[in-house]
Amino acid sequence: MKIQKLFQKTLFGVFSLFGLISLSTSVLCIYTVDTHLSEEYESNSKDIAKTIADSSVDILLNRDLSALQSLIDQFVEIQSIRYIYITDEEGEFVAHTFVPGVPEEIRTGDRNNTVTVERSLPGMGDFVEVGSPILAGVAGTVHVGMDTDLIALKIQRAIGRQVYLISIILVVGVLAAIWFVNLAAKPLGDLLAYAVALARGPDNGADDTLLARDDEVGQLARLFLYFSEGVQAEGEQRVSSGNDG
Repeated sequence: MKIQKLFQKTLFGVFSLFGLISLSTSVLCIYTVDTHLSEEYESNSKDIAKTIADSSVDILLNRDLSALQSLIDQFVEIQSIRYIYITDEEGEFVAHTFVPGVPEEIRTGDRNNTVTVERSLPGMGDFVEVGSPILAGVAGTVHVGMDTDLIALKIQRAIGRQVYLISIILVVGVLAAIWFVNLAAKPLGDLLAYAVALARGPDNGADDTLLARDDEVGQLARLFLYFSEGVQAEGEQRVSSGNDG
């Protein structure tokens, strides 16, 4: 598909504009989806930690640790939740979902801290841990760990769908731009061929269909014809004058 030189820069500008729009839209989409989903997972994990904390009060008062273990085992089945552990007011572990045991980093850390932290546990992966106090921390704390790899995978899937849609729009837009540019360039190509035919002489098969157009191309075609007829008449007049001489 040949593009007229007159429109090559225009087409390049259209491609650049589409590329800039697609790039900026993709970056904004990635940032928005990543931020939104990360905040959503963190908020849900905090809600789960608070739910466990509220449900653990009576169980801890009755020292029914088997019921407490059964409670957190149910919540750890939720997707993206990888571990849960509960400590008492002295920081001692009363229940957890770690197998075979509590990782060293957690055992040596601040167990009563409920601030959201990022953890990298050897052999397990990377996590974001949220906490919730039980009875304002008097009865202990609940900690919930989210698997960041699983969250990242879901974010990538969500972003992939958005980028896939944007890529389709980009390809369709570029093809449409090429088609429209060629649609605008074709009459100019016909006009050029018409002007060349007129320059070669009236008997060189000039296409007069352009004369019927009511746009700028038709006006230029009629103008070319006018000048061609004027030049032809002037030439005939000179030939006639020469013969008379």
